[in-house]
Amino acid sequence: MSFIEIPHTADVRIRAVAPTLELLFTDAFDALMLVLFGKDRSDSGRKKQICIEAADPESLLLDFLSEVLYVSEVEGLVFSHAGITLSGNTLTAELEGEPFDKERHSAGTEVKGISYSGLSIRHDTNGYMLDIIFDV
Repeated sequence: MSFIEIPHTADVRIRAVAPTLELLFTDAFDALMLVLFGKDRSDSGRKKQICIEAADPESLLLDFLSEVLYVSEVEGLVFSHAGITLSGNTLTAELEGEPFDKERHSAGTEVKGISYSGLSIRHDTNGYMLDIIFDV
């Protein structure tokens, strides 16, 4: 996990740093799950595959995290792992997790959505850096 929470007046702002885009997207996924459900998450064999296409990396990440949030809420799943593959403008993710358990998964904060505002992915010789805001 290579992300930190940066102070924000009303929402949760995350900064992640990773050597590859796949790992950057994985860190953003991990940050979202941590904010939503806390640390007590495991893999009970529940799997879900997601495939997303978008015009650019920022849109791809936003659409991916929005879909994870939707699936988590609608299907009552708490994900512990995402195997992410990027190919051009297409993302494929194999999510692993477990059903929501009120006793174990209530340590987090409700996330209403993922914000385009403040979303940026930068690349330099050291790798990638992401700033993203979760609307709470």
